[in-house]
Amino acid sequence: MSAALVVFLYALAVAWSVPALLAPLTGHGISARLGPAAWLTAMASALACAGAAVALLISAAAACWPGFAEAVCRSVTGRACTAVVYRSALFELPLGAAAPVAALTAAALAWRYSRGSGEPGSAPGFTPRRPGSPAGGCRCGRTVKGERGGGCGATVVLDASEPAAYCVPGRPAAIVLTSGALAVLDRAQLTAVLAHERAHLAARHQLLISLTCGLAAGFPGVPLFTRGPAKVARLAEMCADDAAARRTGRPALIAALLAMGTGMAVPATALAATSGPVTARVHRLLDPPRRGRHARYCLALSTVMVLLATASGLVTTFAGPLASCAMHVG
Repeated sequence: MSAALVVFLYALAVAWSVPALLAPLTGHGISARLGPAAWLTAMASALACAGAAVALLISAAAACWPGFAEAVCRSVTGRACTAVVYRSALFELPLGAAAPVAALTAAALAWRYSRGSGEPGSAPGFTPRRPGSPAGGCRCGRTVKGERGGGCGATVVLDASEPAAYCVPGRPAAIVLTSGALAVLDRAQLTAVLAHERAHLAARHQLLISLTCGLAAGFPGVPLFTRGPAKVARLAEMCADDAAARRTGRPALIAALLAMGTGMAVPATALAATSGPVTARVHRLLDPPRRGRHARYCLALSTVMVLLATASGLVTTFAGPLASCAMHVG
């Protein structure tokens, strides 16, 4: 029992303290590739330790089963409960079935809650979709001229005045653009947008976002899981920005971001005169981190991931033996 408590307390410590450590390390997107990995490593560490705590608790309950059965029996029938009663199959089978039934009921309720709390249509995209934006699909659309492929496997244009671009994963996958986006993008900016969406599909960012959103719905109120989805989604956008910038260059990508955000065409030559508030993604592209700072952040994130994985393994491996030694010494 004490081993399960130690492991569970470690899982709680990871779930409540690690977000405060990862937020400043990943907030600026200096290492957009390692950032999501660090958040997912922390989530996996907390879940693994919580599962190990449950396993240790079940093991302890199995070891103490005779005493537990006797206590339950005597609490119901008092002195009338004898060893013949609480050790009989007629008593132990219903008592043993109660635990898995309760666990399955809790799992079913968590699954229903997670389905009801999910946000459909949150596919990664160049700009976030707002309520009322057109959903992805091949009908009511046309393919972009000059793009390879056709149908749902290519780029599909939907008739909508709001500039938007997003990808729809699947087999085959599709990139969806609105006619409003085509109206404000020139050829180079359109190439940058498409490169951004292809980077999402190639890295399967939708799976990461769906996974973290499901964990947030299943564990409401736990900071690691409630803050994780927004952080991972933001880093996924920055990672796709990096891939697009390597393909088309930063000026075209920045101009496309501003054009999609403002709804007005922005030539790349006008960027030097642009003023006013811009998004963190534009700031990051305009002022990329130096190699030394990038290396420091990569080292820090790698160290955090290694420590989390190592500590989780040590806690789950040695908690049981150490608790047994403490019981024998005592």
